[in-house]
Amino acid sequence: MRVVVNAAMSADGKLSSRRREQIAISGEADFDRMDALRAGSDAVMVGVGTVLADDPHLTLDDTDRQSARRDRDESIHPARVVADSRARTPTDARILDDAATTYLLVSEDAPKERLDALESTGARLITAGDERVDLAAALPRLEREGVEQLMVEGGGELIFSLFEAALVDELRVYVGSKVIGGRDAPTLADGDGFVSEFPALDLEAVERIDDGVLLRYAVV
Repeated sequence: MRVVVNAAMSADGKLSSRRREQIAISGEADFDRMDALRAGSDAVMVGVGTVLADDPHLTLDDTDRQSARRDRDESIHPARVVADSRARTPTDARILDDAATTYLLVSEDAPKERLDALESTGARLITAGDERVDLAAALPRLEREGVEQLMVEGGGELIFSLFEAALVDELRVYVGSKVIGGRDAPTLADGDGFVSEFPALDLEAVERIDDGVLLRYAVV
């Protein structure tokens, strides 16, 4: 499986404000680039914090890209994946509609009544890990479901966890011309942070898009 992390951050490295509210950091050209990356992926993944804060749909916007996937005998939208250790995804979340297959990665500690409720929506549950989702165990199970390229859209806790488990192959980050600030505002990689053995990146390309730049890194 190839794991591609894609994110947009402010010039000072923030994903959103301290209120965890969605902020437009990039513009139409970058939104189109992100849609193209989604279209070329088998699944799109977010953490449950993103679901609770933004209620994303994670489907394709461009109808031509939907048709191209159909012509390749693929579903018109990539599958959707939520890392949700305690099964907190609301049963009425947009990500659980029938537009695409949705996988929920949960832990052994997730309450059974929550699992039953989510399974009744049609979501496919993958249990890995005791108290928290074991991503290193869960992702190979997604691969067996046909997910060869996984696009990860955040948030910062999930991105850090993927780097911590050495599961990221590529990082694409759009840096917008905006300063958000705030010591409690989420960053690209939150979690506990590294104090040694920092993940090394190889800068492969720089491209100006809208009023910012796209940085593309391979993980060494």
